[in-house]
Amino acid sequence: MQDPILKTKLFCPGLPGPAVARPRLVALLEEGLRQGHRLSLVSAPAGFGKTSVVVEWLSASGRAFTWLSLDEGDNDPVRFFSYVLAALQKIDPDLGVNAASLLGGVQRVRLETR
Repeated sequence: MQDPILKTKLFCPGLPGPAVARPRLVALLEEGLRQGHRLSLVSAPAGFGKTSVVVEWLSASGRAFTWLSLDEGDNDPVRFFSYVLAALQKIDPDLGVNAASLLGGVQRVRLETR
């Protein structure tokens, strides 16, 4: 049985009131798109404004996008790909329908790391 999808993980957060504009970082994200990159990784320590800069960039872009917030509990292949598909289906509801049905029938094994 597949875990239910928590819809809150699929909502893009808003900008918190007045935010620090980061035009250089937004320009770097735009440059990645101009170069044909379809995926960007934004990595920095907690509190460095990753979410804020990405929300700023996406809000100004006018492009279709989807959002997925992950946490430690999503470190399970079936759960992870179920969320990825649910996020992508916010853009195109027909995307991955067959894959989603296959995920529902997967025998799950608990993965733990220590």
